[in-house]
Amino acid sequence: MIWIGCAGWSVPASSANQFPTGGSHLERYATHFDAVEINSSFYRPHRPATYQRWAAAVPMTFRFAVKMPRLITHERRLVNVSEPLQDFLQNIMLLGSRLGPVLVQLPPSLVFHPEQATTFLATLRMHFSGPVVCEPRHASWFTTGSEELLIQYQIARVGADPAATPNAAVPGGWDQWIYYRLHGSPRTYYSSYPPEYLRVLAAQLLAGARQAHVWCIFDNTALGAATLNALMLRELTSSMS
Repeated sequence: MIWIGCAGWSVPASSANQFPTGGSHLERYATHFDAVEINSSFYRPHRPATYQRWAAAVPMTFRFAVKMPRLITHERRLVNVSEPLQDFLQNIMLLGSRLGPVLVQLPPSLVFHPEQATTFLATLRMHFSGPVVCEPRHASWFTTGSEELLIQYQIARVGADPAATPNAAVPGGWDQWIYYRLHGSPRTYYSSYPPEYLRVLAAQLLAGARQAHVWCIFDNTALGAATLNALMLRELTSSMS
């Protein structure tokens, strides 16, 4: 299956006429998309009741990807994180069957240290057996050693655009999950992707879906391009399948 969506579920004015007028933003968003990435969890914790409310607002087939808090990834830099990690995982489990992958986005300055990464991933897997995707942004993470470690712990590596290093553009790690995060190029968070790019991407998603769970999240949300790009990509994958 292919899940296509955006980083956040606000409905921009540029595409509002394609969505129903009634209901919450999430309910309106879920009429067209079956996936979304919760980025707000990176900045602040959400109450358990909030996750329960979100889960109740969407169809059974809908899935939430949830971004790991910056306290874990950016402030503590994966070290001594057992307590906040357990708190985060306990809360997101309230999404129930609507919980998709956990997104671990690493700071660009975080170098791959095998022992540190192993300790973190082992701790994560001790408490969570569900899908996890990682978006490293330092060149040291795109090596044989880091790739083998991600595969060992069944962690998929994000294919990102713009890519921090050429290898970062291509998904890697555990091959049972394929996850793209498209931030907008050439202007990050702003630029829209042209139809030609989306057609090529649709073919890649369909090819990957023959053997893996495939996600594509648009993060070029600043001017509403993400929603329009996601809608077009959804139409392309449907017509090409």
